[in-house]
Amino acid sequence: MKVEKTNLEGCFLIKPKIFNDKRGFFFESFNAQKFFDLTGTSPNFVQDNQSSSSYGVLRGLHYQLAPYSQAKLVSVIQGEVLDVCVDIREGSPTYGKSYSILLNEENKHQLYIPRGFAHGFVVTSPQALFQYKCDNYYAPDHESGIIYDDPELQISWGIDSEKLIVSEKDKNLLPLKDAKNNFIY
Repeated sequence: MKVEKTNLEGCFLIKPKIFNDKRGFFFESFNAQKFFDLTGTSPNFVQDNQSSSSYGVLRGLHYQLAPYSQAKLVSVIQGEVLDVCVDIREGSPTYGKSYSILLNEENKHQLYIPRGFAHGFVVTSPQALFQYKCDNYYAPDHESGIIYDDPELQISWGIDSEKLIVSEKDKNLLPLKDAKNNFIY
């Protein structure tokens, strides 16, 4: 496994070592000790989630408020997504900055998103199966989010806006400056 720092403190791109042969492939998708050795963090993942979406589906930008915040390790099993996270920790040197990366079934890369970040993705292939590990349980009374097209964030989703498929719930999210947020750096 190879770990690369992103432009956001505490957020890492993980590139697993893949073993290919005529039978197919094998890779270790998570190893707590290696993860700690390479990142200095040791999340205790307690919940795994999957979503299936078609081209243009945009989910996000989501997070849960503290004390129910979640760190996530995200990956794509099938297809491709543009994955985006935003540092929303008040006082962070990268507050309001985003990071985006194409995750797909070919590269098998993973993105570790720490607590205090908003997260979202858009599907860039005909279909995508997205997976994420969370270090805290889903708490619907504490979920929040930021509108995906917040002009201050200047996120390029890579798909024409008229082709995006966004839930009504996500369309009604607020910009970062007005969203509920209790994260301190």
